[in-house]
Amino acid sequence: MIRFIIAIIAVVLFFTASVLILPVEWIIGKFNPGVKERSCLAIVKWAFRVVIFISGCKPNVIGHENVPTDEPVLYVANHRSFFDIIITYSLVPGQTCYISKKENRIPIMAQYMRNVHCLFLDRKDVKQGMKVILSAIQLIKDGVSVCIFPEGTRSRTGEMLPFKEGSFKIASKTGCKIIPIAITGSSAIFEDHLPRLKSGEVIVEYGKPFKISDLSPEDQKFPGRYTRNLIASMLEKHSLSKP
Repeated sequence: MIRFIIAIIAVVLFFTASVLILPVEWIIGKFNPGVKERSCLAIVKWAFRVVIFISGCKPNVIGHENVPTDEPVLYVANHRSFFDIIITYSLVPGQTCYISKKENRIPIMAQYMRNVHCLFLDRKDVKQGMKVILSAIQLIKDGVSVCIFPEGTRSRTGEMLPFKEGSFKIASKTGCKIIPIAITGSSAIFEDHLPRLKSGEVIVEYGKPFKISDLSPEDQKFPGRYTRNLIASMLEKHSLSKP
């Protein structure tokens, strides 16, 4: 419980400081948008790393060499915890847009997210969802990587939900590489015992990159199913390795 209280205090202090920081970032953006993007990215990553430290979360990263640093990619991950975003965002190189459900538009934090290109999806509005996908496609073309959680929401059971195929248009329309990410143990930090924060290891494995155009004709029709199977095999491997 002490970790949770410290985390709340840290968040309150961050939000308080942001009342001064965000107007400064807005002014900087008027003169040099690139500097604004880089500084907001640094602030968000720093804040997430502080949360990781306070929570006692110990990320164990596997396969980071599979992540290209000279081209935008589509990251695809399973989703079990709020910490999935915090951990992976602190690890990815360069500018990365996360597609998040609109319910996550927390005041102040949402502005930081917009400043680093994050998009908010209304899962009940198909037309708005297509606009988000088109925006993500444009970001890839502009050199910004995109991260999605194609289950659409956090799995409460530990079993992956079906992947929504529509989000994979981001890769099929741009020809970018897909990086599958398997996250193991993130829910044990917070969700499994609300409201306590519990220290522990979280395994983040980056699979080998691939392009949809390199898949078999059948897998090209259902890249979400193909990617889900890849992630499932990685998760199973880590599950079997636990005592």
